[in-house]
Amino acid sequence: MRLAPDFFLFFLLSFVLFLEINMTTPRRSFMGRTLRGVALAATLCASGWAAAQSGTVTKLMVGFPAGGGTDAIARILAERLQQELGGPVVVENKPGAGGQIAAQTLKAAAPDGYTLFLSHDHSITILPMVTKNPGFESAKDFVPVAGFATFVNAFALSSGTPAASFKDYVAGVKQAGGKGSVGIPAPNSVPQFLVQEIAKKNGLDLISVPYRGSAPMITDMLGNQIPAGVASVPDFIENHKAGRLRVVAVMGTERQAAMPEVPTLAELGLAGFEDVPYYGVFAPAGTPKATLDKLGAAIQKAIALPDVRDRFTAMGLSVGYMSSEQLAKREQAYSKVWARIIKDSGFQPQ
Repeated sequence: MRLAPDFFLFFLLSFVLFLEINMTTPRRSFMGRTLRGVALAATLCASGWAAAQSGTVTKLMVGFPAGGGTDAIARILAERLQQELGGPVVVENKPGAGGQIAAQTLKAAAPDGYTLFLSHDHSITILPMVTKNPGFESAKDFVPVAGFATFVNAFALSSGTPAASFKDYVAGVKQAGGKGSVGIPAPNSVPQFLVQEIAKKNGLDLISVPYRGSAPMITDMLGNQIPAGVASVPDFIENHKAGRLRVVAVMGTERQAAMPEVPTLAELGLAGFEDVPYYGVFAPAGTPKATLDKLGAAIQKAIALPDVRDRFTAMGLSVGYMSSEQLAKREQAYSKVWARIIKDSGFQPQ
């Protein structure tokens, strides 16, 4: 049985008192001072243990499973935030429904700055537009802490898919009857609408296969269980560079520095997907401004560190700090773009 520090401390102090009462004066003086020192050290240790158990650990939630791009980004940031905030920061994965479970958890959390949500556009912007009852309203229930990067989504092929390029893929699907399946990290997401537009533009019948995050989707791609997938560049980049899958197209206005050989969708004739998603950290509504400012400053310092910036850049992120106000404006502008795209697609909230 494991004894709590409080019990140990009580026992030690009682033992010191016993010695004080029963020992002769010279020995009592020496042993008493020694044991009082030990008791003081035990008191400090117990106090530290109690502080660690008091809920002051900062939780950085991620709405997707461990092993995906968002999870990796969160762990890099959490490591440096610990140093900036002077206390433990742990990543807590709450996968399910494209980040909806994590968002609902954030809504219910105390606005004390100790429960945060690292998210990209899907959970904050897209989910409320495609879900009838998401269980939260981003503008009402959350407050931006800071943004730290933008990124682009990409279209990738499994190693077992013989096409060497996006055009080869389209030609291959047509030759096979025009039907195909494409993995996506979450239902009713930007990748799903991208698949729809690719199918429409090229006269294909593509079915989106939703997963609970990019990690299980990529696992199936590596096992050639699904021939293609759409996810973020950070999700794909490691396996792309290792040759285990092939990214053949990216969103955005220009090619990505991390994979300059890959053309943009605009180059391939699919315009309208130039507005790029963002990464940010969010807190429950009602979090004091002073707390938001402290957290925002810590994030700004963390992403300015060369090792953090280099690691994020290598993952395909465009690193750049956005204040709480700037992130709010970025999210509003992104929301307007995707509200139009979703409406034009004829999609009805589910």
